[in-house]
Amino acid sequence: MKILISGSNGLLGQKIVRQALKKGIKFLATSKGENRNQDCPSEYFQSLDICELSEIKKVFTEFQPTHIIHTAAITNVDTCELNPEECELVNVTATRYLFEEAQKINAHFQLLSTDFVFDGETGNYKETDEPNPLSVYGKSKVDGETLLLNSDYNNYSILRTIIVYGIGNNLSKSNIVSWAKEALSKGQPMNIIDDQFRAPTWADDLAWACLRICELNKTGIYHISGPETFSIYSIVERVAHFYGLSTESLTKTDSSTLNQPAKRPPKTGFDLTKARRELDYNPKTLEETLKFL
Repeated sequence: MKILISGSNGLLGQKIVRQALKKGIKFLATSKGENRNQDCPSEYFQSLDICELSEIKKVFTEFQPTHIIHTAAITNVDTCELNPEECELVNVTATRYLFEEAQKINAHFQLLSTDFVFDGETGNYKETDEPNPLSVYGKSKVDGETLLLNSDYNNYSILRTIIVYGIGNNLSKSNIVSWAKEALSKGQPMNIIDDQFRAPTWADDLAWACLRICELNKTGIYHISGPETFSIYSIVERVAHFYGLSTESLTKTDSSTLNQPAKRPPKTGFDLTKARRELDYNPKTLEETLKFL
């Protein structure tokens, strides 16, 4: 097995690299620009702009991967809403480039997707539920999925996930758990919404599932998230309680006060039955992971 990882500088990419090293799996980590993960040996890294087809072709020709784990994407929902053409290029066109090259060498193509493909009207979504995105970002991920689903090529997997958190090296952005811990420890005033519900996903669990699917040669859609769904406010509150931090700086608010460009689904969360049954996926609770942060 030879895995090509896109977006290796990101949190999930770094966790996949770490676990692949531990397992002795051969891989090539790629991101645009230099290697920002000091835990990834330089000989296992190559700069790759996924929006440049010529660069993709060169990497595929030289490395000849058996599996591609495509984590690279613009995931900032409001950035996508305000820059739909850039979102389309990175999240859809680049996905098509990679998927087409994977087909040429009969490699397994794994796409990371999101709970934002759903409208959030019901929550606890199964893999068979119909997507109905509310945002440009959500639609771009549905469009990426559709490239795979409508193809005659069946050697692919789609992993949808929710609010990935954890710690990594030189990350370009924070995540809600790390941000909450830092802000709470400083007693900074925080207005936190309590009308959106998510199942936060520990990056290490998600990376395990990504590699597990490759190892088992599984195909199709898998919902991979944390085991519990609760409000954003509750997430922050539970972080505070775990670390013994005061919640006096917290104020409950609702989504309408934020004036965000992109609309968010009110309630997601996943039914993990398929992942538990087929992958033996057993995600940790929020409290079980906080000791590692």
